[in-house]
Amino acid sequence: MVDIGRVGIIGGSGWLGTAIAKALVGSGTVGSERLTCSFRSGRPENSLGCHWTSDNTQLVNNSDVIVLSVRPNDWNAVDIDAAGKLVVSVMAGVTIKDIKQRTGSNRVARALPNAAAELGYSYTPFFIDSPEPGDSDTIARLFRSCGVVDAVSQEEHIDYFTAMSGSGAAFPALLAEAMMNHAVARGVSPDVARRAAQQVIIGAGRLQEFNGASPSETVKSFVDYKGTTAAGIIAMRQGGFDAAVDTGLDAAYRKAKALSTTP
Repeated sequence: MVDIGRVGIIGGSGWLGTAIAKALVGSGTVGSERLTCSFRSGRPENSLGCHWTSDNTQLVNNSDVIVLSVRPNDWNAVDIDAAGKLVVSVMAGVTIKDIKQRTGSNRVARALPNAAAELGYSYTPFFIDSPEPGDSDTIARLFRSCGVVDAVSQEEHIDYFTAMSGSGAAFPALLAEAMMNHAVARGVSPDVARRAAQQVIIGAGRLQEFNGASPSETVKSFVDYKGTTAAGIIAMRQGGFDAAVDTGLDAAYRKAKALSTTP
């Protein structure tokens, strides 16, 4: 097991910083005594048991790994000297080059967990630029506490995953909402329609995980069966389902790229 050392989360009181902190402590990846989180406007009340500070310099001094978990718009207000430290950003759009220049570190990674991190069901891709060969294992160990982790070969892929997996539960929720509205329009009570649509999404994810089949294999098996599900899949595709998903992901990706070019 990789010992990732002491961890500091700048923005640890935010929703994502808190989710990562809970995942680290809850999984045993980092003991609460080795975790420092910073806050801006009042120390949060929670049961993490970690060290809290409003001084990011103190956080950096007490940490081996620094996680930058602030909004991109608040990044310019972060003033730290992290030379020699491993710096990991979970900010959308902020580039490796910018992070290196502003922190003084030459060991920098970008990672993109999503809202399921606290539950251990996040998908987290990361890109790293560091002369230290062990840093990649440290990043993988850190975010494995949040779910599934992949290293990617290009920084631009992080911008893409900002649009795709970074959206977390939003896109499946969009499908569930459409299914729920369809049921309600046919006289099903809203409460029943909501539970049915939600359980379809939850059950599908669990079944996918249990079987280990790829999404393509799952879809093909239903289409080949030529039953009611096949009729629905074929009609959805003919109605532009795949094109709508492409359009949505392209729009989200353009937004992510725009963030990376915003001063």
